[in-house]
Parts: sequence; structure tokens; C-alpha cells
Amino acid sequence: MEVLDNIPIHLDAEEVLKELHLGEKKGYSDIVQELVELASSIIQPKAIYEVSYVDNKNNDTVDIGGIKFTSHVLRVNLAKIGRVFPYIVTIGKELEDRAASFDNLLKQYCLDAIGDEVLSLIEQYLEDYLKKKYKLGQISSMSPGSLKDWPITQQKQLFSIFDNVEGSIGVKLNPSLLMIPRKSESGIYFPTEVKFYSCQLCSRERCMDRQAPYDKNLAERYAADSA
Repeated sequence: MEVLDNIPIHLDAEEVLKELHLGEKKGYSDIVQELVELASSIIQPKAIYEVSYVDNKNNDTVDIGGIKFTSHVLRVNLAKIGRVFPYIVTIGKELEDRAASFDNLLKQYCLDAIGDEVLSLIEQYLEDYLKKKYKLGQISSMSPGSLKDWPITQQKQLFSIFDNVEGSIGVKLNPSLLMIPRKSESGIYFPTEVKFYSCQLCSRERCMDRQAPYDKNLAERYAADSA
């Protein structure tokens, strides 16, 4: 298990404005610049990961680090893979606390979006770090709750791979198995020849977090696959 707590994050106010679709609106540039500077001063980006080995691959289950996970899609993705990298990343609770202290809804909205951007940058940093350290080519990831096939309830199994997640990076699960701080992400990185996104198997429309379009043919291939 390795903890990364010195993750360099560079936020660009212009990029944040574009993400918020505020780039051409007058009066917002100074607000976003102020909030980007605030966020940069208080975020505490951290990551934890483990090198785990895959075993006991059945139709809908797979063991990772001795822990059984139930997901047909995950099992298919790991069919020819022996080593994976469970992970948890977070921006810390400071930005969330500061956003809650504002009465200004626009500032709350902007800080929330900045938090999403920071979380994305931390994940990208971890991905690049793993590829460099372990001499990996392309890697993809899956997260509990990203698909009906792999529900959020599997967070408990993922967290059990690590020792004292809250003590290491300040992240814990609430009774609903959602992560606290809210701007945290967990999942499993795995080597892949073709980049995989859970979004490709999800037909839900109007999803702001969509990373790739729904691929009906791919979804059918996963459904047809058997151990």
C-alpha cells in the first residue's frame, strides 16, 4: 500500500470558466479567479493505492487481493489480467467546508465545480504515476456504483483491501456507503489494450459526468460473455 500526499495540482481559471460555461459572461472572471486561488490554497489532494492480484474468476465474481467482488463486467475486464491497482483519491474536506460557509449560491456552485476539476486532476496524476512506476501501457478503471452491475454496496469490499483509509487519507464511508469527503473517488485501475469507460455500457441520457457515449454493441458483447 502506498499513500501519495504531495500531489501537485495546477488549476487554470480560464479552463474553469470554460467548464462552467462562463467564459463570455462579464463579471465572472474575477470571481472565478478568486475562488481558484482560494481552492489552490486549501485543497489537500491525496491518493492511496494497492498492488493486488486477481484470482478465482467465475461468471459474475472475481477475487482481488483475496476479497471477492461481484460484477460480471469487472470479471470480463479482468479475464486475462493478473495484477490490478485498487485506489481511493480525495481532495480533502476543506474545500467542501468552505463552500458550505458561503451564502452566495454562485460561489458555492463554482467551488463545487472546481472540486470536481481537482478530483479529476488527482485521478489523472495517479494514473500517470502508476503507468510510469509499473511500466504500464494504457490503463482503464472501474468504480463501485458506476454501473448497476457493480453497485455502490461493493465499496465496503474495496475499502477492506486497505488498512485504515481514514487515518491514511481522511476518507471514510457513511452508512449509505458513500464516501466522506464527498469529493472522493474509488475504483480499480487495470491494464487494457482498448480504453474502457463504464459510461459505454450505460444508456442513461443527460448525464453530466458522461465520459464516453453509450455503445449498444459493446454492452451486448459484455452481456453475452460467459466464463
